[in-house]
Amino acid sequence: MAKTSSSGGGAPNQRQLRLGELIRRRLSELLQRGEIHDPDLSRMMITVGEVRCSSDLSVATAFVLPLGGDNKEEALLALRKSRHEIRREVAKVLNIKYAPEIRFEIDDTFDRMDATRALFERDDVKADLAAPDGPDADGADATAARAGDDDA
Repeated sequence: MAKTSSSGGGAPNQRQLRLGELIRRRLSELLQRGEIHDPDLSRMMITVGEVRCSSDLSVATAFVLPLGGDNKEEALLALRKSRHEIRREVAKVLNIKYAPEIRFEIDDTFDRMDATRALFERDDVKADLAAPDGPDADGADATAARAGDDDA
């Protein structure tokens, strides 16, 4: 009997990770070498941060960002326009029966890192991080002292 899988979207399995990394590497090579015949793509430097594959390996989502973070929408439109050629070129190096459909999304990892860094720079957050965890800063020592009081 086949394994049942929940559609809860758990952690990716080994095949998804391996295929995602192969696609990411090949996609990076194609964009770096200018092997895609699109003048808009050839004049842009695009970083491929991550590729996530669906559980059935039929869809791969590539998270990309133009170098410097400028012209995000223009890069996304150019990639989506050339997606069939990109899929064909990526499929040449994959050893699977069907090449996944490649979708492109803007990689917001750097924006999230900047927001996290800004959060840690706020004065109220710094004060919370520097403050002890409550009235009993020692935690374990206070608990042990209270346990000793019960025996008396």
